[in-house]
Amino acid sequence: MLEELKEEEIVNKVGGRFKLSTLIQKRLVQLNRGGRPLVNTESDDKMEIVIQEILQDKIFLTTKGELKMVGETPDLGDLLDLDVGDS
Repeated sequence: MLEELKEEEIVNKVGGRFKLSTLIQKRLVQLNRGGRPLVNTESDDKMEIVIQEILQDKIFLTTKGELKMVGETPDLGDLLDLDVGDS
């Protein structure tokens, strides 16, 4: 499992060691809060799940440093921010 972290492939895929550690940390938080794995694996080790999700291009960081999953709806931001206050 940790051997993959020593390879440059995963570091380059994410865009650097800092981004890799950020992506791993954010995804581990999601999994620890009950998020479902995006890959099929025999392992219950959450770190192994996250590494496989990265290697299989299932998760990534946006330019703003937000965790996104492949197939997830893009953030529309203010387009969905409707003002329903007093008219």
